[in-house]
Amino acid sequence: MKLTLKFNIALIIAMLVGAFIVSVFANKLLQDNARKEVLEEARIMMQSAIAVRKYTVSEIRPLLAMQQQRSFIKQTVPAYAARQYISTVRKKYPDYNYKEATLNPTNPADRATDWETDIINHFRGHDSVKEKVGERTTETGKMLYLGVPIKITNQACLACHSTPDEAPSTMIDTYGNANGFGWQHNEVIGAQIVSVPMSLPLDRANQTYSTFMLSLISVFIGIIIVINIMLHYVVIRPVTALASKANEVSLGALDAQELLVKGNDEISSLGHSFNRMHRSLANAVSLLEDDN
Repeated sequence: MKLTLKFNIALIIAMLVGAFIVSVFANKLLQDNARKEVLEEARIMMQSAIAVRKYTVSEIRPLLAMQQQRSFIKQTVPAYAARQYISTVRKKYPDYNYKEATLNPTNPADRATDWETDIINHFRGHDSVKEKVGERTTETGKMLYLGVPIKITNQACLACHSTPDEAPSTMIDTYGNANGFGWQHNEVIGAQIVSVPMSLPLDRANQTYSTFMLSLISVFIGIIIVINIMLHYVVIRPVTALASKANEVSLGALDAQELLVKGNDEISSLGHSFNRMHRSLANAVSLLEDDN
């Protein structure tokens, strides 16, 4: 097996191992960054919904307090305001979703599904947990969800949700007296859940990964070509010339022209040493012939 082939085999193996290690870390890094990007979008969406709720409570509800006594005005309900806000966003981004999932809601549209119930029960069983993040697969692809608990910390909320007798009659006329009652102070009754699609960031991460790996492979191929050219001119060609001259001298051509040596590296030093040996051998043979 020639030296060039041996060297290239070792070089290719080393680069393949390096490329594999780099690819694993690069893929994990890009996937993690994509997930962080989606999670950041979910948190922005969640904070936007919370801001709408606070705005409704502090500025909209007081303005409509008198009208609320005559008829139920759903625009004063924070959950309704947040839901309408997200509905507007979803006209352009239909895969994004927000829901105030509740175990016993006043509005049936807010009733928690099975997977949302699991999130709520997790908050009910872990009072110190303030946020839950996870992934789920839907018909439209992989989704990341972010949930925060809905906890009754304001005693005023119980005016509408403790018992039907204490609730505003206008609300009873709108939703009836069968749901949304029996809530307790400091009880987790639901969860605000934001769902954000992961397909686009993951596709971008995969595309970036493919581009990076193609670039890396191209660089490796370029390095192999450059190293082979250098190997040929710096090592293979001088060594081949030296081997040819050594073979010529070993066959008795002591009067052969000395090897042309250029440079001062290790290969050149070997060439100079060979020339000295050639001259010494020629002189020794000449002295023997003179003695005879």
